Amino acid sequence: MDIISILQNKPVLIGIHLGFAIIGIDAFLWLLGKFKDNSSSLKSKFVTALIGVSAFIISWVAGGYYYVVYYGTLVKPVIKSGLAPWAHNIIMETKEHIFLFIIPIAVTVLFITLLENKDMDHLKLRSFAIRLSGLVAILGLLIGAMGFIISAAARWGATS
Repeated sequence: MDIISILQNKPVLIGIHLGFAIIGIDAFLWLLGKFKDNSSSLKSKFVTALIGVSAFIISWVAGGYYYVVYYGTLVKPVIKSGLAPWAHNIIMETKEHIFLFIIPIAVTVLFITLLENKDMDHLKLRSFAIRLSGLVAILGLLIGAMGFIISAAARWGATS
């Protein structure tokens, strides 16, 4: 079995999707602290944001691949015929749309990290950067909770 086959395996894809999402959430929470503390270097903030954006992109790709290849044909029918069809109709539909916003918002924060502290203060962006970093982390956590509900609905559907 080659590495590509392993990476395309359903549990591995879910693990990559979840693991890198957690790294992205953690990075943006860490970045929020750096913005709030105001003592971190430009490079430190940039690297933290870059780790977060990169992690979310990897999570996005793994989750998107899983969704296109497996979810529609294997998981969605189980959920829709199970005890909680609303998990797809409401939760997955919502997750799909919120999911689209994380990368652009995270990249916006990444660009803000390129500003020197004095420029950030002059433009009054520090509070905005803190809120935006928090928003990225909260959206990540919200999407994670939605993923848990969808996965639980798939398990409930498989036993009904």
